[in-house]
Amino acid sequence: MATSFTDWIFMGKLFHEKYLETPETWRMKPGQSNTRSVIASSLLGVLSCAAFIWLARWTDALTVRSELHMAELVWVAAAVPIIFSNIVWIKIHPLLGVSHSLGWLARFVISGLIGGWLLR
Repeated sequence: MATSFTDWIFMGKLFHEKYLETPETWRMKPGQSNTRSVIASSLLGVLSCAAFIWLARWTDALTVRSELHMAELVWVAAAVPIIFSNIVWIKIHPLLGVSHSLGWLARFVISGLIGGWLLR
């Protein structure tokens, strides 16, 4: 649920018009169904949240402060470099990189807080 919501806000709604500036970059043609892509992306989101919660549990980072630090660390170490490398090499508007990276940060923060709350 949290991954779908953060994806919708940060990767779907925020700067949505910027996707239209480079239509040749995106796999789907107008009118084609993107159901398979949405399902695959959603499953990846759930897997990343589960992995983040497992990492927080494994490192015993289950306080709010440690969960937020862990979210920031994973975001800076993994999501930000990959997304901004994509911005450099793929024809994508830079604001989409900003929105996607913020989406990953939100995903990690929410996952950490919910996971910590459930595991305490």
